[in-house]
This record gives sequence, structure tokens and C-alpha cells, in this order.
Amino acid sequence: MMSNVTAGHIELDPDNPQLEPADHDPSELGELERSVLQLLWQHGTLTAERVREELDRQDRPLKDSTVRTVLRRLEEKGYLTHILENRTFVYSPAEPAQKVAGRAVKRILDWFCDGSVEQLLVGMVDSSVLDRDELQRLAERIANSRTHLGPEKEKGGN
Repeated sequence: MMSNVTAGHIELDPDNPQLEPADHDPSELGELERSVLQLLWQHGTLTAERVREELDRQDRPLKDSTVRTVLRRLEEKGYLTHILENRTFVYSPAEPAQKVAGRAVKRILDWFCDGSVEQLLVGMVDSSVLDRDELQRLAERIANSRTHLGPEKEKGGN
């Protein structure tokens, strides 16, 4: 269960259990939820008012109550946490964008590629999502990261 951090104390609400981020499928996020989450990843921390202002700058005027509802739902789903600063909730992402994206890709792998990363990458090249140069750069990065991991970490060990 996720918890809120409020004024330096961890607060668990038994009436409102939160999902761990890994329990929620990122592909089920709505367009507004994704936009708000993107803002938090870009800025690191924001209040509800700042989120509303940023959305307004994107020509997306919303009521304060709507923004607060979206933030609360993202927190319930495990994507955000908050701290209390001078009676104001300050929200931050519970995990980096890359980790959420990784879970979304895992879901796509399972649905369409029978879990095969190779099938996904070949499909991305065939569909011109990735060109061969990008694929080559990716292969080089993977090879470099494996040399830095060492044999134990590469096999999934600790």
C-alpha cells in the first residue's frame, strides 16, 4: 500500500487504500491524467493551483475542483504523492516517467508480441517508428550497460 507523506509523517488511510504504481495499468490513464502526470514529471513538484495554471497555459482551462480530483485520483492510483507545506498539498511523481513507460511497453509486449522484445523492435522498425540507425544506437547502449552491470546483475541477481 502506498502512503501519503504529510508534514514529515507517513499517513495511511485504511478507508482509502492506494494502489502501488505497478498495480495500475498506465494505458488506462485518461488523457487529462496523462497531461497532469507529464506536468509533474517536467516540474518535479507542483501545487494544485500551479497545475491548473500550467493547464490553462496549454489552452486547457479547468475548474480548481477538477484539477484537485485528477490529482487525488492519480495519487490513489499510486502515480503521485504529496507533502503538506503551510496547509497546501505539494504533489510529486511517485516514480519516474521511464518506469511508467516501461510498464506500459510491458503491457504492449504481453498483448501483441507474446512477451517478445524482439518482435516489438522488429515491428517498430517495420512501421518506421524506429529506424535502423536508432536501433543500432540502442544496441550499443545495451551492450555498454551490460559491460557496466557485470555478470551477476545482467542475469537478474542482486
